[in-house]
Amino acid sequence: MPLAKLPRPARLRVRSYATTTGSRPPLSGLSAAAKSKAEQISKEWKGTSATGENTKNFIGGEFVESKADKWIDVVDPATQTLLTRVPETTSSEFEQAVTAASQAYKTWSRSSVLTRQRFVMELQHQLRQHGDAIASSIVLEQGKTYPDAQGDLLRGLQVVETACGIPSALMGQTIEVSKDMDTSTRRLPLGVCASIAPFNFPAMIPLWTIPMALATGNTLILKPSERDPGAAMIIAELCKRAGLPEGVLNVIHGTVPTVNAICDHPTIKAISFVGGDRAGKHIYERGRATGKRVQANLGAKNHAVLMPDANKNHALNSIIGAAFGAAGQRCMAISVAVLVGPTHSWIPELVERAKKLKVNQGFEQGADLGPVISPAAKQRITSLIASAEEEGGVIALDGRGYQVPGYPDGNWVGPTIIEATTTMRCYREEIFGPVLVVIKADTLDDALAIINENKYGNGTAIFTQSGATARKFEREVEVGQVGVNVPIPVPLPMFSWSGNKASFLGDIPFYGRHGIDFYTQNKTTTSLWKAEDAIGNKASVDMPTHH
Repeated sequence: MPLAKLPRPARLRVRSYATTTGSRPPLSGLSAAAKSKAEQISKEWKGTSATGENTKNFIGGEFVESKADKWIDVVDPATQTLLTRVPETTSSEFEQAVTAASQAYKTWSRSSVLTRQRFVMELQHQLRQHGDAIASSIVLEQGKTYPDAQGDLLRGLQVVETACGIPSALMGQTIEVSKDMDTSTRRLPLGVCASIAPFNFPAMIPLWTIPMALATGNTLILKPSERDPGAAMIIAELCKRAGLPEGVLNVIHGTVPTVNAICDHPTIKAISFVGGDRAGKHIYERGRATGKRVQANLGAKNHAVLMPDANKNHALNSIIGAAFGAAGQRCMAISVAVLVGPTHSWIPELVERAKKLKVNQGFEQGADLGPVISPAAKQRITSLIASAEEEGGVIALDGRGYQVPGYPDGNWVGPTIIEATTTMRCYREEIFGPVLVVIKADTLDDALAIINENKYGNGTAIFTQSGATARKFEREVEVGQVGVNVPIPVPLPMFSWSGNKASFLGDIPFYGRHGIDFYTQNKTTTSLWKAEDAIGNKASVDMPTHH
């Protein structure tokens, strides 16, 4: 008799926490406050982890463990402690998500507008109830201070609350164009849509798209940033708790392969993207090539003009907050201050106020800004600061080499102020860090010329107490979002995003009335119901003229 084969010993999967970024084992580097929040998140939420377990896909209403063979480590940028591992969603899993969204669209698109309104109203309740978990996840994964993370959620929540008015927003038009003939136009959903979110607003940007896409009757595939997906996974679970049917929202993960799959899939009808220039141009061109609607917010270089008659205290405080809040990692951050005339002498005071900002881990009391997102981001930022030095700029305040006691491994860059010219790299390139470039101008016209020659057109601001000066600036500046004594003029969601020039690709921007336009298509129907047809007995053979 042949010898019986012994069963092969099971192969153990040993998880290694060693990565190219030198991450630390789960929980090992976290402060007591951060550790408590991390354990609470892992305990209470199904799709994400902050204690080293895997982030899941959300497909067909269920949190599903990925079968990916490639995983991406998410680490706390203040300590390099491993929080979770994010899958490069497989092609099979991606197809399952599209199928789930496509099947759900058949019923969700036919649901009443009041059903969809009730979902949005319940979602806003869930978001308010569980805001602490979302904000805590943002602090751990992205590095924001806790109050700033709460603001991230709040600005997204405002879009949710505005979407509660969806019945009025979707009202169509009807007119009797001829005797007994009516023409009506109504808004219908597109189908399966996709949203690709950036790392710098893990809650706000998903909430720009989820309520708008779903309230208008579409289904959505969301790809959060692979650097900080936790907030999106919590939001997905809250959508489920709010009564959203299976498959209406699906969340997948990954990098370029997942993005390309979104761009190429014929079932997906529209893509919303917020992020950098390179990725945005790629997504816009590749998505448009397959006939999709695409809206893409890209890079920015936002200028603030300080006029001699400005309220000095308000202007300087506004510039400091807008330049260094969120460690400068906002697409609407003020990254350039244009000092007009005698305001050149304000630079020393600007430096002194910036020096007083406290850089620390986001749960620490009194922290004004946290770390930047990654060691690579820190290296890029510090190299741009160095380039200014090499090109003859003056480093009035140098944040390189910044140390935070108790957090030796954080991606720290302190507030930095550079006196530069428009030819320098630090001015021409988006830094996306806590760096303020100061440019001098003799007159308002000179300041306008500097701004208008810049390729970006996201946001700008002017600080003045002259209505005439403000009017001239607002009229002549070639930027889509203008603040007068307001440093970050992001429109509230009853309006729409209006960045322009190289900061936006597409025809229809985000949220507000335009957000409704992006996620819907018009259908026009002309109907004839002649009263006399009920009794008439002779056909007309004349050319119809509708008179």
